[in-house]
Amino acid sequence: MQTPLDISKLLEAGKIASELEFERALIADRKLRVLAKEDSKYKAIRKKLRDLITAYEDKNWSSSSKITDKKIQESDLAEVIAEKERQFIQKRKELIRKKLKSLNLTQQDLGEILGHKSKSYMSELMNGVSPFSLKDLIIINRLLKIDLTYLIPTFLAQADRMKIKNSLEKLNNPKLKLNEGNFELT
Repeated sequence: MQTPLDISKLLEAGKIASELEFERALIADRKLRVLAKEDSKYKAIRKKLRDLITAYEDKNWSSSSKITDKKIQESDLAEVIAEKERQFIQKRKELIRKKLKSLNLTQQDLGEILGHKSKSYMSELMNGVSPFSLKDLIIINRLLKIDLTYLIPTFLAQADRMKIKNSLEKLNNPKLKLNEGNFELT
């Protein structure tokens, strides 16, 4: 399952490789700014992320780089996708918190159930800074009775959507026809 952004993997790679990663990094930077106020360990992580953002901007969006219409379209699409992902994570967070409150549980209690002892790590998971594991999401589904469609992002990357469309066209099987809504950014 592809997750919107795993900051540790991005920092490990040492670079931002695409417009979508760039837009996701910008959103993560805003979230890290808030988390850094609660826990100073996030200041160093945010600094590293900011350095990657700056390097990407200098390489791809400076006055000396060639900015084409195609590049602007790619950037616009990446911004839309990243924002949809942010909204999904926010809605998931609100649903989980609401269910926890109705059961008189705290986020820390959920962390204990999931086997995550660190309060800050649970904040990372809830805020989408680090991805929940599939196992975590299944436990949340069963424990809190939240439908998996609200827990697991089901949107596909543009490249994946195009591969599927091309494959379906090649197969030309009427039983596999999907309408455009199946590949919309939902």
